Amino acid sequence: MPPSHSPAPTPRDASLTSSALSRRRFLAVTGGSVALAAVLPHLPAAAAGDAYDTLRTRWADIVTGGDVDPADPVFAPGLQALNDSAAAHYNSLDRSTGRTALWSDLPIGSSHPSANITSTAKRLKTIAVAYATPGGVYIGNAGVAADVAAGLQWLTDSIYNTGQSNKGFGNSYDWVIGAPQAWGDAACLVHSSMTSAQFAAFGSAIDHFIPDVSAKNMPSGFGNIGANRTDICQAVIVCGILNKTSARISTAVSALSAVFPTVRSSDGFYADGSYIQHGWVPYTGSYGAVLLGGLSRLFSLLAGSGWAVTDPARQNILDAVQRSYAPFVYNGLLMYGVCGRGNSRGLMAGDTSGVQYDEHTSGHVLTAHILRLAEGASATEATAWRRMAKGWTDRAYWSPYQQDKALPLSYMALVHKLLTDQTVTGTPEPVEHRVFGSMDRAVHRRPDWAFTVSMCSARTTFYESGNGENLRGWHTSNGMTYWWRSTSGNGQYDDAFWPTVDPYRLPGATNSRKALADAAGGPWGQTRPTAVWAGGVTDGTYAALGQHVQGLESTLQGRKSWFCLDDSVVCLGADIRASDGTGVDTTVDNRNLGATGPHKFTVDGTVKPTTTGYEETLTGIRWAHIDGMGGYVFPGGATVRAKREARTGAWRDIHVGSSTTALTRVYLTMWYDHGTDPTAGTYAYQLLPGADTTTTAQRAQNPTFTVLANTANVQAITDTATGVTAANFLAAGTAGPITVSAPCSVLMRESGGTLSVSVADPTRAATTITVTLNRTGYTTASGDEEVSILGLSPVKLLVETGGSEGGPRRITLGTGPSVTAGQTVTLSPTSDAHTRDGSYATTNYGAGTLLDIKTDATGYNRRAYLKFDLASLPAAPRRAVLWLHGETADSTGTQGTLGAYATTGADSWTEPGLTWNNQPALGALQSTAPLCENKDWIPLDVTALVTAAHHGDGIATVALAQATKGLAVQVHSRQNAEHRPFLQVITD
Repeated sequence: MPPSHSPAPTPRDASLTSSALSRRRFLAVTGGSVALAAVLPHLPAAAAGDAYDTLRTRWADIVTGGDVDPADPVFAPGLQALNDSAAAHYNSLDRSTGRTALWSDLPIGSSHPSANITSTAKRLKTIAVAYATPGGVYIGNAGVAADVAAGLQWLTDSIYNTGQSNKGFGNSYDWVIGAPQAWGDAACLVHSSMTSAQFAAFGSAIDHFIPDVSAKNMPSGFGNIGANRTDICQAVIVCGILNKTSARISTAVSALSAVFPTVRSSDGFYADGSYIQHGWVPYTGSYGAVLLGGLSRLFSLLAGSGWAVTDPARQNILDAVQRSYAPFVYNGLLMYGVCGRGNSRGLMAGDTSGVQYDEHTSGHVLTAHILRLAEGASATEATAWRRMAKGWTDRAYWSPYQQDKALPLSYMALVHKLLTDQTVTGTPEPVEHRVFGSMDRAVHRRPDWAFTVSMCSARTTFYESGNGENLRGWHTSNGMTYWWRSTSGNGQYDDAFWPTVDPYRLPGATNSRKALADAAGGPWGQTRPTAVWAGGVTDGTYAALGQHVQGLESTLQGRKSWFCLDDSVVCLGADIRASDGTGVDTTVDNRNLGATGPHKFTVDGTVKPTTTGYEETLTGIRWAHIDGMGGYVFPGGATVRAKREARTGAWRDIHVGSSTTALTRVYLTMWYDHGTDPTAGTYAYQLLPGADTTTTAQRAQNPTFTVLANTANVQAITDTATGVTAANFLAAGTAGPITVSAPCSVLMRESGGTLSVSVADPTRAATTITVTLNRTGYTTASGDEEVSILGLSPVKLLVETGGSEGGPRRITLGTGPSVTAGQTVTLSPTSDAHTRDGSYATTNYGAGTLLDIKTDATGYNRRAYLKFDLASLPAAPRRAVLWLHGETADSTGTQGTLGAYATTGADSWTEPGLTWNNQPALGALQSTAPLCENKDWIPLDVTALVTAAHHGDGIATVALAQATKGLAVQVHSRQNAEHRPFLQVITD
């Protein structure tokens, strides 16, 4: 796929931060800031009643930070960095007549990188920010403003204009986001020194390169979805403000609506909180953060104006703060597992500040985005977010927000406002578990620690490289685990970890040691596994996670599971095999011990050497402990290898635009050596974050958990401390008290006389799964309507997992209303057909293998009908679900909706005789279901319809239609060779 938001790497620009900005950092910054919205006294006053000037002034405040106090020490580092950078750029600016570039190191033209255009615009913006910011070195300097204006005109005269192909050259990003955003921002800041003709030239260029802001792709094929859409709309809106053209602003505001709804495929937010960009890359912390930052600025900019963003679906963005973003923030850091290529950026070449991009700097920026968004949220939301952010800032011991020299002035203004607000008290870390099945990630949080795991499947990529970034991220989704404690380990993955860690021994990962080339697998995450089992189930507190692991450019296969409990995570591996002719490892952990690495390593009570060069095969060990970090228990004893080594690398090794400075860190590594070409490798260990040696030894001596199974088909444990029994089934089978009819994850917890059960299908293949639990004595229950009770002695459940995108279904027995066991009846349609209006109104489509549904203009409307004979039902329905298998099939979009309707009139229609002209009329809507271009099972609740038919003539007709104009949908008919429709009914 073409890169959709991926400019070539350029040196970080120190103009807006005290360190240079990585490209991702720049994306988060240059679109404007989450800043105070006070009008700067030195900026030109807005004309009374001129809405455009009001917005321009407001945008200038957003870009600069508004009335920051240059005397406040908290802003001093940022101001110094801004002034140093602006002065360097201004002093080297070529002002000569006939110049061919504004800076000699940024030549412009088709034979040079297109990134130079963006970099040139960024430098002009830097100077403009120093002109418009209190304390800026050029504040109010009319000559400087005139030079910036002249530079902007030079860009539109020489390169950024309609004389170029509307596809541009080089990286499309520079033409539709990078250059136009920076140009527009700079122009807002030096507006009084510019002319309407200059703005018009910019507007013509914008219209040329972005002819349709709502199009799915730009002329070059550059994807206009997700974070890209927000960035492109920002460029167009600012252009509209400068040119005072309402249509530009209105069109772009309307185009923003495309990023608000949740999706079931491709880029965007998913119902479970996942965020995907580039089709299959988990990117909450990078592109997702860019999107949130852009929307927070635009919502604030346009609030109260005639172009305010009022689409009700914007609430999805507000909901995403706690659904999608907050779970990945811990003590102010933004977890690397959702940052994609960003892991490799670190310290860019030429950056003399020594401030690197890392989890903490990105977490600080995200915090500012959330604080900005809070200004337009409800009082309840704003209070919750500010308290959450205050908790992050309070606990950010490793990288305090106030000391973040990379945080832009505008962002620091919002954070400083929060930090000095004594009325806001921070909330503690939540105790919860979240599974993000649509991007194969999960997060487990406890009062003193947090843990996350990165998996991959056919839905997500092994890793993403591109633009020379993240060259050795090959195994980062092979079950890599990250964990942090509340008061230690917060620099574990930020202290030069990525350039120095062994990329073949990442914590938690199972992989072949087959040598891989830099950027193996191709750019933009184009190589994905074929396995579909990845994800798991949670009850919100505990979890069973699993992965059918495969190797990148490798024959590696294996089964991995993580069972997340109160004070530990139990990790199992089975059926690990490969035929690469090389060794296969599972890394228990690979702890970064810093530059010196003095931490004690204790194994079964014996302290091992603390010097680098230590390496040992530890046979039959029961437990191990790393001082100041945590413990590891190996149930029944295990043979594990361990070593302490100093590793040296440079950021340039994994990112072509980064620093070449050599860095050395000491690592303590423990791993299972499965040998060369293993055929049935296994492992089992328990991670105890924060445990001391005494606790670790005690847990090894008296474990609370028991491994019930660790095979190719099922991995399961039971834990007496929590009452949890959990299993990941790769096939139908039994583990302990749990028996299932299909692959799934099951977590049951027995506590206080109740039995809570959570079930999910990570494969997304089944419609329903039967789960039998060897438990009796329950007569009450409450839970999801998608879980039906088929037996109470033992407990037998029918769980509807189809269409849930791998999400959980839950029920608790021992509480709620009285229940009795039901039975299930499955009915096939006796007839089905679809109809079409217009010139096809007399045509019958009863013999087709697909049923078409669409609401559109005359001649394109289609409906489908299915008929069921209910004579075999033994009793009245408790629940009835129509199961369909299908997809959207429309060139204009991918995300659709399908509705099930009752019909009016007789059920006498026939499959070979049904047409649009004689079809039954639609009755009441029964239910709707979302779907996308990926074929899946679609459940439609038709209980009311079937109940009425059962009491009536015993024939149920279900109509499929759309209430409003929608995308074409195709579902399998009863004539199809596979995945035929059926009606599943639960009765007494």
